[in-house]
Amino acid sequence: MSLELRDAAIAASKMAHSPYSKVNVGSALLTESGEIISGCNIENSSFGGTVCAERVAMWKAVSEGNLKWSSIYVYTKEGWSPCGFCRQVMVEFAPKNLKIIIGNEKGVETEHLLEDLLPLAFSPKDMN
Repeated sequence: MSLELRDAAIAASKMAHSPYSKVNVGSALLTESGEIISGCNIENSSFGGTVCAERVAMWKAVSEGNLKWSSIYVYTKEGWSPCGFCRQVMVEFAPKNLKIIIGNEKGVETEHLLEDLLPLAFSPKDMN
């Protein structure tokens, strides 16, 4: 399944709108039902309007009622990890053991758990 996620993330990165950073990011989210939902980064000249690939994929999943996720693949040429905003959105919707796979153009991959990338996260349970 990792290969399918990688392929979907790479395909998504090719759809990126990144005229300012020139960095194409693709993400592919695997739901527990086996569906793959992808997203790319979309930049805006008002930088606050820019959205990361991971959040595009996650928000597409949420908007389609897919709230149970098992893994997410993040692809950049350099192999960048998800930003803090994306990690926080993951905490809102995903279990602590969400598998995050980070890949680069050379095929190097690393796997992490969400709880390792954002320890002591502020989560919905803190709101009760």
